[in-house]
Amino acid sequence: MGNFTMSGFLLLGFSAKPELELIHASLFLVLYLVAVTGNILIITVISMDSSLHSPMYFFLKHLSFLDLCYISVTVPRAIYNSFMHSGYISLGECIVQCFAFILCAVAEMSMLTAMSYDRYVAICLPLRYDIIMDVSTCVHGVVGVWISGVISGTMQTAATFSMHFCGSHVIHQFFCDVPQLLKLSCSNEYTSEVGVSVFLASMAFLCVTFIGLSYIQIFSTVLRMPSAEGRAKAFSTCLPHLAVVILFISTSAFEFLKPPSDSPSALDIFLTVMYTVVPPTLNPMIYSLRNQSIKAALRKVFQRKQD
Repeated sequence: MGNFTMSGFLLLGFSAKPELELIHASLFLVLYLVAVTGNILIITVISMDSSLHSPMYFFLKHLSFLDLCYISVTVPRAIYNSFMHSGYISLGECIVQCFAFILCAVAEMSMLTAMSYDRYVAICLPLRYDIIMDVSTCVHGVVGVWISGVISGTMQTAATFSMHFCGSHVIHQFFCDVPQLLKLSCSNEYTSEVGVSVFLASMAFLCVTFIGLSYIQIFSTVLRMPSAEGRAKAFSTCLPHLAVVILFISTSAFEFLKPPSDSPSALDIFLTVMYTVVPPTLNPMIYSLRNQSIKAALRKVFQRKQD
């Protein structure tokens, strides 16, 4: 394992035992298929049903597309490596995977922030909703989401791979994870990496703060509504988004805030799975189960297929 040069790295994957590795890979395959099916269904339903052509569902459709990209960056390669019993990944592939992963992770956070603003305007400023959340605002919001992801991915990848690597070139993870890559660095030039990490952490903090303030205003407005039916309708559109936000932020925070360890454990893999695989898999279910409009649109699609 220690003979790899800078031409590539060795991903350790899920388990050193071939039998367990195949079981884990099979489980990952099932989760991946569930995530792909669920997110494609959400995209299809929103595209086909004219009643869902509103800013809220416009952002949800793009979130589902982001989830597809996010889970596809890491999981298919990990499944392939497990079934082939080979953890080798070339330097070029590792760079691309690192860039795409950061891009999708930052874009996901930005998209959740944009969706929280949409919910804030819909509930707190309902009379001005159509004026504020027009087509131009929605398109600019999605473009901004992708631009933030591309810039962050470029900065993080450039900073990470500008350093020199030495040692075994073994990555104790199932994909090219930046914290694991930094452990392999023998360079003392951490200035650029620290600067980028502080920038991304500040950006994530601002997003979380904005989402938190938005929901404080939302719940304050909802609880003052005189109609029980109005409160129920408001909660039905906000709670799925809030659940997705909490799931994504909490799982990623556990991974990045836990103390670093020189001896990776099963907990490291589990926490990584929690923020790379679980959110894209559960997001479609959360929105489908809580959102009456999505459920009604899904029934229409399946009825059309049966007819």
